[in-house]
Amino acid sequence: MVALAALGRSIRTRRGLLVLVPAVVAVLIGALVVPLAVTGQCRLFGSGCGIPRIRFVPPPTRLTGLQAALRGGYVALGDSYSSGEGTWDLTADRGYAGGGAQDCHRSQGSYFATVLRGFRFALGGTLWACSGARIDDVLHGGRYGEPAQIDRLRPDTSLVTLTIGGNDIGFSEIVTRCVVRLPWSSACRDQDAGIRARMAAVPAGLASVFDQIGRRAPNARIVVLGYPRPFPVRPGRSVDNIGVADQVYLNGVVRALDDVIADAARRADGELAAAGRPGTVEFADGYAAFDGHELGTAQPYLNPLKIDFGALAAEPRSFHPNQLGYGAFAQLIDRQIQSGPARPVYQYRR
Repeated sequence: MVALAALGRSIRTRRGLLVLVPAVVAVLIGALVVPLAVTGQCRLFGSGCGIPRIRFVPPPTRLTGLQAALRGGYVALGDSYSSGEGTWDLTADRGYAGGGAQDCHRSQGSYFATVLRGFRFALGGTLWACSGARIDDVLHGGRYGEPAQIDRLRPDTSLVTLTIGGNDIGFSEIVTRCVVRLPWSSACRDQDAGIRARMAAVPAGLASVFDQIGRRAPNARIVVLGYPRPFPVRPGRSVDNIGVADQVYLNGVVRALDDVIADAARRADGELAAAGRPGTVEFADGYAAFDGHELGTAQPYLNPLKIDFGALAAEPRSFHPNQLGYGAFAQLIDRQIQSGPARPVYQYRR
């Protein structure tokens, strides 16, 4: 009887242990799950508070500037300095670069065509710049019935080049007033107040352009070019009725505009870097790209003034790069593509 009683106590003790162990486990699980459920931290581990699911996210891959530029498609946007106005020919360029409005004067002689031939872009390239384009045409379209230029971009666009801002300050009209004047007139430099007022509105527009390009092509390197100096640093004679003093003045207008564009590009790139976003905004200074080959030199890289006497107006190609000029621009872009931006470029994996 004593042995049976002892056996009974042993069984009860063991049963108690069998009951107690699961209870302890349940309490421990509850201590973990309840606070997580209350605080909403279960979402960190997937759905509910079941088995934790940890997702491994690969770190971003650092790319060279060249790799970043070539991994997708190349798109050229902007105005006549990018469309190829200075070499456009109605017969030779009909239907070139996607066709569309012939008024945009997209030419095979543009710097775009040379850059495209010089590199192997994974997805090729397209030219959508349009002669006469302003910032508003890049953002919203409408010129010659064209859509917004930024709508031509895709998430896999890896390089965007553009020239923009010259038409926003009215450079063609500025030059015209410097040409069509009396020899002793100060009409050229009398435009200064109006020029400065229009130039003051350019930074905000450029900020929108860089932002919208970055949103549509978030991984792209954006290379914006400055405009070339049209006349020698020290002009020696009058050119197309533009005197020496006015040539120096017009050089200064171009330098001021290029500085505005450069500053806007630096600001936009700084914002991308601060936000940790991929892509870059880079300024390629074209001011001295035609050094020694300005208007008035033996071999200019710009077309001289040509008058359409039927319309009593300057032909569109006047004061635009010729084939040699676009070649110099292409070299400038080539160097920028290969040298890369001043900061690292990353490919973000998802």
